[in-house]
Amino acid sequence: MRIASAASALPRYQYDQRVLLSALSEYWGPRLENPQFLDRLHSRVGVETRYLALPMEEYYNVHCWGQANNHWIRVALELSEEALTLALERAGITKERLGAIFFVSVTGIASPSIEARLINRMKLPLGLKRIPIFGLGCVAGAAGVARAADYVRAFPSEVAAVISVELCSLTLQPDDLSVANLISSGLFGDGCGVALVAQASACGGPEILATRSIFYPHTEDVMGWNISEKGFKIVLSREVPLMVEKNLRGDVDAFLADNGLTRGDIGSWILHTGGPRVLEATEQVLELPEGALDASWECLRRTGNLSSSSVLLVLEEFMMNRRPAAESYSLMAAMGPGFCSELLLLRW
Repeated sequence: MRIASAASALPRYQYDQRVLLSALSEYWGPRLENPQFLDRLHSRVGVETRYLALPMEEYYNVHCWGQANNHWIRVALELSEEALTLALERAGITKERLGAIFFVSVTGIASPSIEARLINRMKLPLGLKRIPIFGLGCVAGAAGVARAADYVRAFPSEVAAVISVELCSLTLQPDDLSVANLISSGLFGDGCGVALVAQASACGGPEILATRSIFYPHTEDVMGWNISEKGFKIVLSREVPLMVEKNLRGDVDAFLADNGLTRGDIGSWILHTGGPRVLEATEQVLELPEGALDASWECLRRTGNLSSSSVLLVLEEFMMNRRPAAESYSLMAAMGPGFCSELLLLRW
């Protein structure tokens, strides 16, 4: 199986991080015990610009979860069509060859799900198998590619699409002054990533050699959502970097060893843009050379953390602008709620 192409789509509303900080400071300022605390949080997340599903001023008119979710459905559909169309064009694959769509998101819900609406909108094959996945959070982009590889292994004549849409701005809780919500107000952005997986591809995308899912027991409180009548309330523990430090090195080494490799054999690292502390912990525990995570850092600066979509944007960056040498290996990885990790071994 190969990754035939990767593509992204971002909302039309782009903002400098300083503009967003100014608006949030004005909104929350009177209620914050230490207004400078918000400034410090935003200065440390490594984000320069973000894209939002709505114009900034329209968020003041979103008063309930139902309104936010209606915006999510509309924008998710628009971005999915744009990114899937681009991915098909880049791979030289017609939509008639699509056999399955894995749609992943953790920032909104819909029934019929987004990929069902996409079939109507794009006139996709009526026999398309639909696999909507909710709840995996940041790990879902990598997990979706791994599950798409499983599908193509079973149906080698078909192409599987992974579509990830995360509109994190629509989950922000305006009355929540918790540290987790304040951090998320500066770190997370909106966007869509798509990857196509096929048995063979003329584009010469990387081959998926092996995948591995790893679950860490009794870690449900590390990351996720508390869901109430107000919608999604972020759960973001300070233990996230500790999970990286505790688990990632051993898991990566064991996975590579089972495939006859070591970290020294990996020429490039396609990693989720979890945030500065997560990326720094990853660099340290994996003993990566300087610049190994430049693509992840750059995607974080340009768009913020897009939850499950982030790793697909990093993949696109490699495929379009930083293409590794032929026959070299990459490791694609993400971690997310559960707590868990997903690893994919790629060869170019």
